[in-house]
Amino acid sequence: MTSDRSFAGSVTVLLDPGHRTRHSPAALELSGPLEPSVFEAALDHIAADHPGPGTARPQLLRHGPARHIVELPAPDAESAPYPAGRLADLLTSATAVGVCQGSRGHSWFGRSAVRARRHERGPFPVTLPATPLQRELLAEAGTAPDRQIGQLAWRWHGPLDTDRFTAAWQSVFDRESVLRAAFSWDPQPRVVLFDHCTPEVVRHPHGSVDDRDTFMAGERHRGFDLRRPGLLRAALLDSAPQSGHTQDPATDVLLTYHQALLDSWSVRLLLNEFYRAYLAGGALPGGERRPDLRDYTRWLDHQDTGPARDFWSRYGGHAPGELRRARTGAATGHDGTGRSRVRLTGGEAAHLAEWAARWGATASSALQAVWAMLLYQATGAGDGGPAPVGFALTFSGRGILLDGIERIPGPFDNPLPVSVEVDPAGTLPRLLRELRDRALDISAYEWVSAGQAHAWLGDPADTEHGGHTGHTGHTGHTGHTGHTETLLVFEHTLRPVEGLSAQIAAQGIRVEPPDPVGAISAFPIGVVAHHDQRGGLVLTSVHDRARLEDDKAEAMLAVSARLLRELPYTAGESTKVADVLESLSGIEVPRMHEHPAGDRSRSPLVPLRPARARDAGTICLVDPPGAPDTCHRLLVRCFRGPQALTSVLATGDTVARAATALRELVGPGGHLVLGGYSGAGALACEIARHIEAAGDDPPLVVLASGGGTDTDARHLAHALTAAARR
Repeated sequence: MTSDRSFAGSVTVLLDPGHRTRHSPAALELSGPLEPSVFEAALDHIAADHPGPGTARPQLLRHGPARHIVELPAPDAESAPYPAGRLADLLTSATAVGVCQGSRGHSWFGRSAVRARRHERGPFPVTLPATPLQRELLAEAGTAPDRQIGQLAWRWHGPLDTDRFTAAWQSVFDRESVLRAAFSWDPQPRVVLFDHCTPEVVRHPHGSVDDRDTFMAGERHRGFDLRRPGLLRAALLDSAPQSGHTQDPATDVLLTYHQALLDSWSVRLLLNEFYRAYLAGGALPGGERRPDLRDYTRWLDHQDTGPARDFWSRYGGHAPGELRRARTGAATGHDGTGRSRVRLTGGEAAHLAEWAARWGATASSALQAVWAMLLYQATGAGDGGPAPVGFALTFSGRGILLDGIERIPGPFDNPLPVSVEVDPAGTLPRLLRELRDRALDISAYEWVSAGQAHAWLGDPADTEHGGHTGHTGHTGHTGHTGHTETLLVFEHTLRPVEGLSAQIAAQGIRVEPPDPVGAISAFPIGVVAHHDQRGGLVLTSVHDRARLEDDKAEAMLAVSARLLRELPYTAGESTKVADVLESLSGIEVPRMHEHPAGDRSRSPLVPLRPARARDAGTICLVDPPGAPDTCHRLLVRCFRGPQALTSVLATGDTVARAATALRELVGPGGHLVLGGYSGAGALACEIARHIEAAGDDPPLVVLASGGGTDTDARHLAHALTAAARR
């Protein structure tokens, strides 16, 4: 490959995975500027993340100021092939071309270089392996970027200084490493800890946003580029000015975040820190706070999974029934996400808690019991007799023996499978106690991910797909995992910092308690419960409109609320489950519809442009999860070659399926080139290895720096054209 003056400062890497033998090492061709010190730092960085018996290092052969050959070590019997894709990702990243500041305000040089040298990582940021829970969340992001996007909304009354608001969040970002984190793929995901990140805060004047709910939905659909830090952003929506200008107008504040790094509890923790910083003029004293996600990951690495495996293996038994299916080919006629909400008053919620406490249970146990009876009715599994039902219940993940875990912001909310036998002949208090005890038993292993739990349960669906399905739904199955097709989340109230409300009020500000907005997940339907500021219990359902009809989903929520209101007044120690089930006999149970045709969970390939000449071949762009698709539109516009263009979404767990889809697309003897921007290298190389293992020639892999501008697109198009001619 040759360099092009129009792309000065850009870096392109070409890999040929086919030439990897003991006698002929693979080579990596690099076009563009490269400092030998950066190359050596990249090798040190990889060595730290991939410790092993192999000691051979790639060799840099200088062939000119803008063209280099990197000779990769030959594999041996004791070590895996050198992670050439990861090396290509590092060399094409912003650091390789000396860029200190990115478009999102993150940096790898500057202060990070000093800190990185302390960690002996060179100028590259420290990384750590993603937890099993994060891997499952990220696998879903590959097929549905708007899933696992959480939101917290509240109203701010009184003066709001935008600069001070932004400075306060900057102080929190500087203090909390999780807010400066992003992800890379190696090909499995790793957490990348950046040194600096500028928070995104956008204020929208009154009249610039037509509808608050539509705006919130747009923010969820917008998602995040998971390769960039700052997976939490803030939007301020001003309301109409008050008459006479006697007081400041109210402002709606919306925080949008990705659940692969933060859960609802964590965002509330961060919100308390933000208030402290805002009250202090926009700055928090002290430096980076520990413990943090690094300490949790270290703790998790030292856990013995043996007892957890034994528990879930014993917990197996009969599989719970599934929701009844709609007839083949039936469709709801809708898509997107449906939401509905009901509320129990403060008095009703208090009475519910008192009633559940009679049997040592909680309002959460009562909600679980009601939901279990609804599922019994909806699945039809019992046919009048006892039968198991199952759902996922979110555990906080904070009941572990790690000092300070309750103050660590991170992704700990963990929906784990719960199965219980609903026996019409049994009593309702007995069902409450069984669910209470089951939740207590599971809480001992709440650090285990759902994918791990289902693999140990012996779910054949999960075993087939490697057991990594916890949050994901990426396997193409009907629900979250196996037979848990519904989700219950009971948000617990975080106690505010002492004296914080009074200090806020002293500055003429009144803030309402934040209201969680249920995130979209792979579950066809989920219910989120939380207590509001008046003590009421709010239930919010979130459902996939393509899988469930709106009225059926709304009916399930309405019936749940009705039972939670009525049971404290009508049910006692001797009340039979059958008595409650009889009251449900008149409701029309929902039926689950198939995935819509063309659902991306069925095929990872997205055609971008057909070939312009017969037998021209195919160029496939590899996307890391969460990467924006704008660069594809730019590349299609400027690419002049005759090849067909397509893209593939891949994660570390789905590269085999992506490779199979590409082999079927290209056909025997077809010419294929894989391409992408920095961050896709490890995934692209893994796809190439799978294609080679299936007996086909592995495709060339082309990687380019950048990824968001016209110049980046022209650069990649130029490199792909050159590679396709080989």
